[in-house]
Amino acid sequence: MIRVLIADDQAMVRTGFGMIIGAQPDMEVVGEAADGVEAVELARRLRPDVALLDIRMPRLDGLAALRLLAGPEVADPLRVVVVTTFDHDEYVHTALRNGACGFLLKDSGPALLVEAVRAAVSGDTLISPSITVRLLQQLAPPAAAAPADDPGLSPRELDVVRLTARGLTNAEIAARLFISVGTVKSHLGSVQTKLGARNRVEIAAWAWERRLIS
Repeated sequence: MIRVLIADDQAMVRTGFGMIIGAQPDMEVVGEAADGVEAVELARRLRPDVALLDIRMPRLDGLAALRLLAGPEVADPLRVVVVTTFDHDEYVHTALRNGACGFLLKDSGPALLVEAVRAAVSGDTLISPSITVRLLQQLAPPAAAAPADDPGLSPRELDVVRLTARGLTNAEIAARLFISVGTVKSHLGSVQTKLGARNRVEIAAWAWERRLIS
């Protein structure tokens, strides 16, 4: 069973998400939190497979909680999907930098929520398609020149990176490049190793920062 923690300050949202997760034969809700402090405490104690975090919560906001659970300094990070009403650029930028395995808007629908949980468990990432390109574009620096570092990516790996940065799924990348889904996963694994990235969100952020996307 995929064990899920839900953190949101609105009881109706927690109930709704709980019903969606509980309706899946391979998922269960193991805890609910109404604020960020409680979310961190429960997550550390219960060690869920995935934590769903709202951003605007009392005592400790979701982004601060995310950093404590999955940030760069966390030795054993949890898989966290941010689910929020707000898609402000600074929120997404902070979430990406602090280990989020997904970023969804609350109106994305049940299917996308379930897909995001499954993606997080499998080491993949899902971002609401409606905001992916716009949000990742904001990570590109205003300067015309990109950083000079060369991680040694092959031309095919760069193709996969560019499509990943545009928010395409593994299946969509495979179809676009006329390769198998397994090959896409293999390329992404190699890219993660070369970049020192923990997930595809960090790969996408790297691509936008270096202006690899027109």
